[in-house]
Amino acid sequence: MTPFVDGYERKKEALLSQFQQNLGSAEGCFALDKKTSNLFRNRKNAPSKKLDVKGFNRVLSVDPKGMTVAVEGMAAYEEVVAATLRYGCLPAVVPQLKTITVGGAIVGLGIESPSFRYGLVHETVLEMEVLTGEGKIVVCTPENEHRDLFYALPNSYGTLGYVLKAVLRLIPAKKYVRLTHLRFDQPKTYFARLEALCAERQNAGLDSFIDGVIFSGSECYATLAEFCDEAPYTSNYTYMGVYYRSIREKKTDYLTVHDYIWRWDPDWFWCSKHFGMQNRLLRLAFGKFALRSAFYWKIKHLVGTRPWIRQLVQLFSKPSESVIQDVLIPAKNALTFYEFLHASVPIYPIWICPFQFYRAHARYPLCPQLDPNTLYFDFGFWDMLPSVLPKGHFNRLVERETETLGGFKSLYSDSFYTEEEFWNIYSKSVYLSLKKKYDPQGSFKDLYEKCVLGF
Repeated sequence: MTPFVDGYERKKEALLSQFQQNLGSAEGCFALDKKTSNLFRNRKNAPSKKLDVKGFNRVLSVDPKGMTVAVEGMAAYEEVVAATLRYGCLPAVVPQLKTITVGGAIVGLGIESPSFRYGLVHETVLEMEVLTGEGKIVVCTPENEHRDLFYALPNSYGTLGYVLKAVLRLIPAKKYVRLTHLRFDQPKTYFARLEALCAERQNAGLDSFIDGVIFSGSECYATLAEFCDEAPYTSNYTYMGVYYRSIREKKTDYLTVHDYIWRWDPDWFWCSKHFGMQNRLLRLAFGKFALRSAFYWKIKHLVGTRPWIRQLVQLFSKPSESVIQDVLIPAKNALTFYEFLHASVPIYPIWICPFQFYRAHARYPLCPQLDPNTLYFDFGFWDMLPSVLPKGHFNRLVERETETLGGFKSLYSDSFYTEEEFWNIYSKSVYLSLKKKYDPQGSFKDLYEKCVLGF
């Protein structure tokens, strides 16, 4: 893969030259010009200087002996998985959707079913090359002179720098994955058992996977998965089959490792229902090209960027509020948070994904609430709730309960914090110190502007 590495160096020099030429211009902050996004917050059309990074999408090298892969920041995980599977290995944590980029998952806290063992995506990173707001490219590792930036990039959403290249940890993979779906009738029993399963599998030191789905207060599932060399059959959820429905229908299932990694992508978990793609006739007619997260994102982006389409949709829709959130809640408070959701924000299904730090002594300054010694459950809930209440009512309820229970809310979606509330959570003094060091001219937006105000 040497040509790719050479190409990366040329692209890096060209990007750096473009950045430095526009550093002092008055068109606003820099922003990435890229093909896709997995952000779900409303964004305002603020003036910006576009950096064309679409070409930074290559897998540069795979080292199956050292169990690492070097990738460019805009490389989609779909390409990374394809490249590493050729060598019988996978990134330790692969986010759920094919179009999520490596750089985006690092700065935006990617998570998946191996996260109870390997942490969030950024904990699988060994080294990064980062374009800073000064117009410099620095190499960051957990030990070198830029370790402060290495640990500050998670949850920074591109406000401290852009990841141009990353080296990720790999794990060995087998051909198949065996899934076991365990049903629980009571949330209290469910969360207690999930916690015990995480501890058992952590102690065993095996590469395995744990996540779950809550369909109702009396129907909760934990899915345990592990690699295997042989399978008596394999299921397919890339066309007519719907993965999340199979959880209720089968106690045991087998998928190829490729199809397990991307099991959530064809139906965007279960959100394909909003596009009619769980209708069997529509699925049969259009499923071959429509069943992938990129398709749904393009439709969402089209509606979000075309006022006349948005107005037309609103004309034929009842008043509602979009509640698209992922929040990390300490395991000890998971039942309380679930009971709050059930009573106040009644959205089902709910995705549950356990997570614990891989680096036990690490401290990430923009994730100050997360305790390295605590097991968390990620609650993912994504839907529209009928509402004539003030804008953000349900989202504000989620934010407040998350804070009360010592949790942590992802910033990829809409946030409604006041500026004071936000900086009480994210330690403004620490953030400004990093901003002064790596972006002294304000080349990038600040975290509150980008993640709450939507600029």
